[in-house]
Amino acid sequence: MPTYIIQGNYTQQGAKNMKGSPERLDAVKQAVQAAGGDVKGFYLTMGQYDMLMIVDMPNDEALLKMVISAAGEGNVSTEPFRAFTEDEYRALAANL
Repeated sequence: MPTYIIQGNYTQQGAKNMKGSPERLDAVKQAVQAAGGDVKGFYLTMGQYDMLMIVDMPNDEALLKMVISAAGEGNVSTEPFRAFTEDEYRALAANL
């Protein structure tokens, strides 16, 4: 299953409603599971991004549906990336 790293920032609305953020995270985790995915980790971060989430999802379409749904709530803006495991990286490099 593909792995994705999702970097995100709280919007002004999200920062204002920070107390409700853990419940929103639980809802996102449930949405990921319902789509056949798995949340590998969530991190509140310092620097350019406010948060980082690592998820396994069945495919790009499932990931995008989840990200768009979460962003539609207006509390976060996200930037998802496809991440390749070390094994995937080694296989790719071997086939060059």
